[in-house]
Amino acid sequence: MKSQQSEQVSKEAKKRAIPLSMVTHGQTVRLIRIDAGKKLTHRLNELGLTPGVKLMLVHDSGGPLLLSVRDSRVAIGRGMADKLHVVADI
Repeated sequence: MKSQQSEQVSKEAKKRAIPLSMVTHGQTVRLIRIDAGKKLTHRLNELGLTPGVKLMLVHDSGGPLLLSVRDSRVAIGRGMADKLHVVADI
């Protein structure tokens, strides 16, 4: 029963997901999925960007995005941010 509920929540979350590049400054979100190739996905995982992690957009001035992830700061380009799908953390 519990796994059935988590699958349903996961499906609903995927429907509401937006690209990280569309998040507003200061907003806290949860990473749902990474739509990238094997190498980029591996690199993002090494930086702490794994599905389920909470992150906050710290700085967005039109160039790279500065994120707060797991008590660290990570800068990623907009192309990468477009491949990360997130939902608002409630």
